[in-house]
Amino acid sequence: MLINKELLDKVSSEAKRNQRLRMNFNFHDSLDAPSQRLLNALEPGTKIPIHRHLSTSETYVILRGKILLSLYDDNGQVIKTVMLSPDTENIGYNIPKGQWHTLEVQSSNTVIFEVKDGPYQPLNEDDILK
Repeated sequence: MLINKELLDKVSSEAKRNQRLRMNFNFHDSLDAPSQRLLNALEPGTKIPIHRHLSTSETYVILRGKILLSLYDDNGQVIKTVMLSPDTENIGYNIPKGQWHTLEVQSSNTVIFEVKDGPYQPLNEDDILK
């Protein structure tokens, strides 16, 4: 499948209409697939809790737009922030397994390519930092 501006525009348009202000476009065949590969279109104002994935690392590559990635320690203190944009030197980040993190979308029409190990596992209460 070709990943082009038309596909990014389509997924971004769907994100704008979605109550959560984000939309996935999955490349994997099922939620049980051993590799979860997807476009994630994100709009300013989407709420992504500080969370972690205990069974997988997570890789983001930003295709367009701008996001602020923040990493946290177990006490909820920010330990690192990185602005990601294809217009800068920082175009992606590999988040280690178990690392607390969140994203703050800085511009409309932001789309990232996201990869993590499957199968898909929804976040449980212990994986959201309160």
